[in-house]
Amino acid sequence: MRRRVALRIVCLAFLLLVPSAWGDGGAPPGGNVFLWTVRSEKGVSYLLGSIHLLKKEMYPLDPRIEEAFARSTVLAVETDVGDREKKKLEAFILENALYPEGDSLGKHVSRETYDLVRRKFPAAAKDRVDRMRPWALALTATSIAYMKMGLDPDYGIDRYFLEKADGRKKVVELERYDYVIRLLQGLPDKTQDLFLFYTLTDLETVGGEIDNIITCWSAGDVRGMEAVVYRSRDEYPKLLPVYDILVSRRNRTLTEAIEGILQGGDTGFIVVGAGHLVGKDGILSRLREKGYVVKQQ
Repeated sequence: MRRRVALRIVCLAFLLLVPSAWGDGGAPPGGNVFLWTVRSEKGVSYLLGSIHLLKKEMYPLDPRIEEAFARSTVLAVETDVGDREKKKLEAFILENALYPEGDSLGKHVSRETYDLVRRKFPAAAKDRVDRMRPWALALTATSIAYMKMGLDPDYGIDRYFLEKADGRKKVVELERYDYVIRLLQGLPDKTQDLFLFYTLTDLETVGGEIDNIITCWSAGDVRGMEAVVYRSRDEYPKLLPVYDILVSRRNRTLTEAIEGILQGGDTGFIVVGAGHLVGKDGILSRLREKGYVVKQQ
């Protein structure tokens, strides 16, 4: 049971609060794509907004994306989602996703949240669900919902380029494989409660947003993507502590890691979740503030 739980959670470990999509991967002729050139004193690199779970039909990607990858010498990803690193993450999740014997979910969340969990999950799953920490249950529920839509991490953009780079390009990780899980694990009970409650509430509408997300990513629509990514934060101000830790803090650390590549002299092809690029606090804004020339393709 513990391994089944881990395998579900690992699919969403690096998807936090960032939308996924499926459909036709080509951008409209002459339109933008979710790709930017970033120029520094050392040269140019490419920054691609990623979608971590996709359908096979999303491929082939726009030629501008493939050409930028071909020109690069280094591939940088949030974390290596290849089989070897995924096994490390699975093991780490197994150690941290479940409460120890004698402890349970109901002791750590509000009655409102616990009642919502009972409504969302069948009675047959009660024992398994009650052992899971709120963050783990939130990611599991999201994973199940996305996979029911046919989305698959095996077709995620990160994994696609990792496979293409294997043995051909240097691969750099911007974050440790366990970084996000450690952030979640460190959230106080009250914040984890909110994270779980609003995640389960949002799952009721996620299907209706898919078409909008597809359009935004395929057309390189930054403002549209920003509206989707930050909708929950704007509608539920109580979630601000979650965003501050999981989005704003990560945007800062990811920007610093990206700067290391920009100053290293290599031509980087940098792949990060699309939601981390957009907004006033996003990576694109942060790079511009630091003086880099950032241009969308």
